[in-house]
Amino acid sequence: MNDQIQPDGSAEHEYEHGALGDAEYAEFMELAAEEGFDLEDVEGAIEEAGHGPLPVLAVVGRPNVGKSTLVNRIIGRREAVVEDKPGVTRDRVTYEAEWAGRRFKVVDTGGWEQDVLGIDASVAAQAEYAIEAADAVVFVVDAKVGATDTDEAVVRLLRKAGKPVVLAANKVDGPSGEADAAYLWNLGLGEPYPVSALHGRGTGDMLDAVLEALPEAPAQTFGGAGVGGPRRVALIGRPNVGKSSLLNKVAGEERVVVNELAGTTRDPVDELIELGGKTWKFVDTAGIRKRVHLQQGADYYASLRTAAAVEKAEVAVVLIDASESISVQDQRIVTMAVEAGRALVLAFNKWDTLDEERRYYLEREIETELGQVAWAPRVNVSARTGRHMEKLVPAIETALAGWETRVPTGRLNAFLGELVSAHPHPVRGGKQPRILFGTQAGTKPPRFVLFASGFIEAGYRRFIERRLREEFGFEGTPIHISVRVREKRGKKK
Repeated sequence: MNDQIQPDGSAEHEYEHGALGDAEYAEFMELAAEEGFDLEDVEGAIEEAGHGPLPVLAVVGRPNVGKSTLVNRIIGRREAVVEDKPGVTRDRVTYEAEWAGRRFKVVDTGGWEQDVLGIDASVAAQAEYAIEAADAVVFVVDAKVGATDTDEAVVRLLRKAGKPVVLAANKVDGPSGEADAAYLWNLGLGEPYPVSALHGRGTGDMLDAVLEALPEAPAQTFGGAGVGGPRRVALIGRPNVGKSSLLNKVAGEERVVVNELAGTTRDPVDELIELGGKTWKFVDTAGIRKRVHLQQGADYYASLRTAAAVEKAEVAVVLIDASESISVQDQRIVTMAVEAGRALVLAFNKWDTLDEERRYYLEREIETELGQVAWAPRVNVSARTGRHMEKLVPAIETALAGWETRVPTGRLNAFLGELVSAHPHPVRGGKQPRILFGTQAGTKPPRFVLFASGFIEAGYRRFIERRLREEFGFEGTPIHISVRVREKRGKKK
């Protein structure tokens, strides 16, 4: 991944100046000053766009203790579904949040309950999936009710996982309830933070503790960046799409299982596999399938498992059943991978079963339903027969190469200058905003910051992304583009 090496020969400035080396950064800041931008704002924009993977915070606890309300409070908007009725299915379970200038991801494990298996089993299942992907955990307990047997079960899970824990004693609406919160010292997880997720009371102190518990960056570094670790691939898709069959086929007899813990109800998750002459670590969601016989909660558990796998991976291989119409669930899983900023490969399974008519209609479906990820490499495979399996590794390598591609600032600005001259932004309200200059502040995925003289419309941003792909490739990776507008105060000449 030589694109990470800076002009001075080191990679140490990846976090200080985004992906810019010292010389490139100094030249860029001089350009920003000439164009009349506030240099502190420019530095902040580069730092914000240049961050690596964000640390992950899981919010766990038994149903109806206020987890989703607390998640909404943390992210600052009403997005997680809040409802007393169990069985509420959420399209998304991961959100971005910011506190005291630090950004992190929040995984919501809302209070889904499965009566057949009992409350303990459902809470344990949710907590396991969320804790596995998390760097730290907020454990929410109802201070009015106190610690229940279910809470004690979650405590045992947390101790086993060994992740930092912040104990939130929820539903403390006033000073009188703080005595109830104090009883939760008995859980042995340290200081209980009395909060009211509904009213916001005490959440600031709790979030301060969260920041102390969270690492600056995820503890797990991506393999391949000079440390010799295998690249991590998440094999994801809706239930019964053929993930297990595909994994078994690519693994053959050389399958090596890691993280196999005796006595757990969870199947192996990470598996080292020799494929295409290389060792890959497959972060397998297919392995966690014994609980998916649950009726109402199957989709919810599937989304939790998928979110956990994607957070641990560098590239997501989304398996889609080509013999069936592309479903809303397929599209959600693709969107989850894109929003997580992972490299993407689309693998259409059961290709050997298609007749000419189905292939024709499938192509039309791909154009309409998956048009937003037309940049993703596509392979047509058969997990049953092993057809075209040899094409999987080149597709993964192509996506990872795009994910790590870095465009030097000088080359990018030459491209932007030509683009703006040939295709200027439409005039709106008598004004014509211009892209003045920009830089690529980060990779994995590529993250660009563009600086403009006025507001840039979404359609023009999509046009810029399309032309960036045409010019520089970026096959198999999402691209993040943020735009900063110059304050109205004239240029500093």
